[in-house]
Amino acid sequence: MTSPPEPESIEKFGYRQELQRSLSFADLMIYGLIFMVPIAPFGIFGTVYQASGGMVALAYVIGLVAMAFTALSYAQMAQAFPMAGSVYTYAGRGIAAPVGFMAGWAILLDYVLVPALLYLVASAAMNSFVPAVPVWAWLIGFVLLNTIVNYLGIQMTARITRIMLVAELIVLAVFLVCGAIALAMGRGTAGFLTPLFNPDTFSLTVVFGAASVAVLSFLGFDGISTLAEESKEDARRLGRSMVAALALAAVLFVVQTWVAALLVVDGQKLITEGDPTGSAFYDAARYAAGPWLSVLTAVATAVAWGFANSLVAQAATSRLLFAMARDRQLPSFLARVDPRHKVPVNATLAVAAVSLILGVYLSTRDDGIPLLSSLVNFGAMTAFLVLHVSVVVHYVVRRHSRNLLAHLVVPVLGFVVLVFVVINASVAAQTLGFAWLAVGLVVLIVTYAIGRKPTLPSEVS
Repeated sequence: MTSPPEPESIEKFGYRQELQRSLSFADLMIYGLIFMVPIAPFGIFGTVYQASGGMVALAYVIGLVAMAFTALSYAQMAQAFPMAGSVYTYAGRGIAAPVGFMAGWAILLDYVLVPALLYLVASAAMNSFVPAVPVWAWLIGFVLLNTIVNYLGIQMTARITRIMLVAELIVLAVFLVCGAIALAMGRGTAGFLTPLFNPDTFSLTVVFGAASVAVLSFLGFDGISTLAEESKEDARRLGRSMVAALALAAVLFVVQTWVAALLVVDGQKLITEGDPTGSAFYDAARYAAGPWLSVLTAVATAVAWGFANSLVAQAATSRLLFAMARDRQLPSFLARVDPRHKVPVNATLAVAAVSLILGVYLSTRDDGIPLLSSLVNFGAMTAFLVLHVSVVVHYVVRRHSRNLLAHLVVPVLGFVVLVFVVINASVAAQTLGFAWLAVGLVVLIVTYAIGRKPTLPSEVS
């Protein structure tokens, strides 16, 4: 019996192995699932329902298509460059170091802001159950807890994520069983296929606009790529873990939103007036089985977003900062690795500090959650566009690959789909997102002006 292939040494690319290789295929897949949150649609169901004209399941299907192409491109680049840094590394080595910097800068908008978004959503939810404890207090508690767990090492994070995944799946199963019973009893409020196609509200603009919101639930599968230097699997299986996590999450997302959409009491009102309190999914749960199910799903959402999801988001973000700092494209202190726990300790603390400051500040604003959500999506989609280009440049242009399906057709189709999603994103997201990219361009120009142009360690033959 042959042993599985070993992960490729990063010393070939000019780096030292500092992080601990301890994560299995299952650990990576579970990490990706937790990052995406199996019950993620609970918290944004009403927003997607309104944006899609009730075709919430269709919005998630299109989101899956967009992310499937992206996951396949990630898998190809993970094989070529099996190291931390995600799209920053892939674009920098696949195209050029300056392009990698801009791709890393774009996805920072996603990675750095997403923990703050998760903490804010969860803290607001917990405050609705325990009003005596203010939002900022819940937020501080979540940040401290996750920072401690992440500091104790990636294995501790992996163990916690396994427990949380089981808990989330149990809650989801309870909802689906109760929803199925309610539908079997004839309590459905819409035609069975309406969540997938409604001729009265269908248009490409509506569907792609809704997909630009729905993809928020899928963001996270790419976080697996940031753990490349902590995986004990070879690069091929790393890529497969991303695809597997995305596929499993997509099935869960489509099924749960389909059932919930059939249990919305007043769909027309939800489309017209929106879901300002974020309670649309919990209202559907209450209609299906009573107040207890509404409370269960709401508390599960708060814990999943505030602890499980933000835990892995903080871990992924710290690895991205670590990779950019190691290449001297961010302050070097962010590249420090704790000698005992083998984690990028300063990057982990920096993410915690940013999440805390942003979360507390935005908790005082009514538009805090929608603003963060739109910016997170814009940053991720922009970086993914560059990722697809890097696949074509690295494999087709440089390596003259004959695998045109994986190295040309898939990235081109993924690019086209994402362009439609970005174009149909909110105007506020586009304005602030391009402003962020403009700042990154200024930073890049300044680095050239002071003689510190972006460079990457040379690959050793």
